[in-house]
Amino acid sequence: MASGAARIDVVEARKRLDHALDDHEQAFERFFYARFLGLSFTYLPEAAGDLDKDVCRVTFAVTDMLKNPQGVLHGGVMASAMDISMGHLVAKVAGPGATIEMKVQFMRPVAGGLVTCEGRFTKRGRAISFMESHLYDADGKLAAHATATWKMPG
Repeated sequence: MASGAARIDVVEARKRLDHALDDHEQAFERFFYARFLGLSFTYLPEAAGDLDKDVCRVTFAVTDMLKNPQGVLHGGVMASAMDISMGHLVAKVAGPGATIEMKVQFMRPVAGGLVTCEGRFTKRGRAISFMESHLYDADGKLAAHATATWKMPG
């Protein structure tokens, strides 16, 4: 760390960690990492009765704890949040699945504010599905895009 660089607020970090420890369970939406990141979940049907159009929206606030040394949201956190948005949608519509592979394209840095990820199916199959997730910054600008292949439950 460079001399004079800001440090993480220890009190806030402990609050976040204690909240995650006290409030987590090994269940979708409530697992430790989701609690630590401060993720909130919303499920949106894009078209009535059409599960291929459903969306899992994940939102969270960018905090200093989630930033890299350059002062912006860490790419690993971005990738995790997008993976979670897709995985939770799979679980919601079909049961627990698994990421087979994922590619992330980072388009712009995210310095602060509320981040939104939207995971959706691009092609839903019985055994394998193709998905994508978009991550938007607080101004609604696309900051990252992920595509993934998922093993469906069953």
